[in-house]
Amino acid sequence: MATAPSPNLPLFYQDLMPLNRRDHEKWRSRRTDTADWLIGQHAVPLTVDEFGPAQRHFPIIFSAGNRPVPLALFGLNEGVNVYVDDKGAISNEIYIPAYIRRYPFLLAKLDPNSETMSLCFDPSSKLLGDFEEGDTLFEGEEPADFTKGVMQFCERFEEAGFRTQSFVDELIKHDLLMDGEVAITQDGLDQPYVYRGFKMINQEKLRDLRGDILRTWNQNGMLALIFAHILSLDLLRVIFARQTAQGKGPGAGAPQAVN
Repeated sequence: MATAPSPNLPLFYQDLMPLNRRDHEKWRSRRTDTADWLIGQHAVPLTVDEFGPAQRHFPIIFSAGNRPVPLALFGLNEGVNVYVDDKGAISNEIYIPAYIRRYPFLLAKLDPNSETMSLCFDPSSKLLGDFEEGDTLFEGEEPADFTKGVMQFCERFEEAGFRTQSFVDELIKHDLLMDGEVAITQDGLDQPYVYRGFKMINQEKLRDLRGDILRTWNQNGMLALIFAHILSLDLLRVIFARQTAQGKGPGAGAPQAVN
């Protein structure tokens, strides 16, 4: 159902190039009303800072594997995205995760022996170039205000990533993540559609946790994140109904009422 991004290049990114004044002094960043990189993407990484707004729009799950990653589900099947059409237009009714808003930029280490992070971008996106219109990247010897804003956004995203990893590490420490499974039945069909391949919080183990741990989690906000994840799982059936209505996914040819 959901897998973590490739360890070679992050999800969406086809290539990475460092942004620098020598090569990109006259370049601009142009805006776009569509997101081609989102077409057919059914799951997008999510930070804990976004669980609040995201849980109203997407199921929040955790990827399978040894290093689970929180994901916002845009569809229940590979290649299905119920909020982005085949031209890359995004539904205006949803929260847009920061991972999507960051593209095509990214902070990366150019020297494996250094902790310094450099602002890079995906040249295949065609969103940066020697355009006549768009946001200026450099002003004289210095990055333009737009570029400084992008850098700050990427830095905040990295910081949120560390908080997210700490949250997941705490769940793993207390063995709260289990293999997930959801069965969705449509009227007129005997067999449900069963989705696996993701992780979710084990609510039985959560209820059995010691009171002092739960008190600490309530004070530091972790408990609210857990409940946001749990409550968001009701949207799995909403996503299934949407993709069925759009003629996508395994239930597209069946009746559309969902229990």
